[in-house]
Amino acid sequence: MLRRGEIVVDSFAGGGGASLGIAQALGFAPTLAINHDADAIAMHAANHPDTRHMTEDVWAVDPRAATKGRKVGLLWASPDCRHFSRAKGGKPVEKKIRSLAWVVIKWAAEVSPRVIMLENVREFAEWGPIVPAWRCGACKWRGTDGQASLVRKRKCCPRCNSVRLKETDEQIPDPQRKGLTFRRWVGRLKALGYVVEWKNLNAADFGAPTHRRRLFLIA
Repeated sequence: MLRRGEIVVDSFAGGGGASLGIAQALGFAPTLAINHDADAIAMHAANHPDTRHMTEDVWAVDPRAATKGRKVGLLWASPDCRHFSRAKGGKPVEKKIRSLAWVVIKWAAEVSPRVIMLENVREFAEWGPIVPAWRCGACKWRGTDGQASLVRKRKCCPRCNSVRLKETDEQIPDPQRKGLTFRRWVGRLKALGYVVEWKNLNAADFGAPTHRRRLFLIA
C-alpha cells in the first residue's frame, strides 16, 4: 500500500496494460507515465486520463523535476526487452537499448522510490557486455573473437575450421561474461540501500490463457 502523499510512476509506459494492473492493485492509476513515443503516450492517456503524461526520452527526464518534489512510493519499470528476448533470434543488438535499465538506477539515486518493480523477459538476468561479432566467410558462422580463438593455435571458425574470418560492425552478447552487467546493476541497487529479489513467473499460473514467462524484480 502507498503511504500518505506518495505517488506512482510508470517510467516505460506503453499502451497502459501495466498501469491497469497497478490501478487494480492500488485502486488508482499511476500519477505519472513516461514514454518517448507519442503514439504510446496517446494510447496510455486514452486508457488512463487521470495520469500526467510526459512524451520524453527517459534519459532526458529529471526525476526531481518530474515528481515535483513528491515522494515516490512505487516506480514501475518495463524497459525494452527486444534485445534480451529469445524471440529476437540471432539479430545484432543495440547498446543504447540494452542500457535502458540503468535509468532505474538514476531514479533510485535521485528520488529514492520506496519500492521499485521491474518486469522483463527471463533473459534479462543474463544481461552482460557486448562485443563485435565475427563472421566466417566459408560457412557463415557468427560469433565472438573468444569463440574463434578458444584453445586454438590460430584464430579459425569453430564450426568448419576456416580461417576466412572477418570482424563485423555488429555487436552481440559476450557468452563468456553472461549476466555480469545484471549483477553489477543489482549491486548498484543494493549499494543504494535496497533489498533486491527477482523471480520468473508464468502468466498461465495466474489464470491467463497463455504461457508468458517473465522475470519480475522487486527492490
